[in-house]
Amino acid sequence: MAHLVMKPHFLHSCSSLRVVLSPLLQRGFAPHLPKMFIKQRDVFNAAINMPCSEVTQTSEANCTSPVKSNVTVPEAKAVLKFAKLTENATVPTKGSAKSAGYDLYSAYDYNVAPMDKVLVKTDIQIAVPVGCYGRVAPRSGLAAKYFIDVGAGVVDEDYRGNVGVVLFNFSKETFEVKKGDRIAQLICEKICYPELEQHETLDETVRGIGGFGSTGRN
Repeated sequence: MAHLVMKPHFLHSCSSLRVVLSPLLQRGFAPHLPKMFIKQRDVFNAAINMPCSEVTQTSEANCTSPVKSNVTVPEAKAVLKFAKLTENATVPTKGSAKSAGYDLYSAYDYNVAPMDKVLVKTDIQIAVPVGCYGRVAPRSGLAAKYFIDVGAGVVDEDYRGNVGVVLFNFSKETFEVKKGDRIAQLICEKICYPELEQHETLDETVRGIGGFGSTGRN
């Protein structure tokens, strides 16, 4: 009977271990196997009938089944980048660790007349995190004490200009803004960028065309 030579690198997986060794052991080729395999014959016999994941390193076979991991990969930390355009700019700050937004500061002095508005410059340039936009929101203190509101302000993800804040004065007195005063807050919010798709008609809903006040007064 011809001498059968088997090299260990042929047994590169559990599948090859079962396919190659099973018929050889069944046909009585064990005496002709290399010594290293004869010593491991009992291990091989057991390996043929066990799941791939249970084959140990002693069989000199590497399982090819994927290994599942329960390790949770942490999300990348969101970063709000900014640059000061002039020396008049003040670094945005937060009132507390869990505050929703960063306070924005005026870079110059302004006077907002009663029932009027002024565009206040911050001299700050920002880059919001990917997938977000910056919403310029009022500060509750200015609204409650001085009737000062902030006009709709959206800082797009790709905007790199000077961040300005539109202040509305709904009081009966002139409101003074000093350089370095906190005038608004910037809140980063997640956003979706949908494709626009035109249709002849849209699906019907229970509410239908009901608009302002259609759901009741209370």
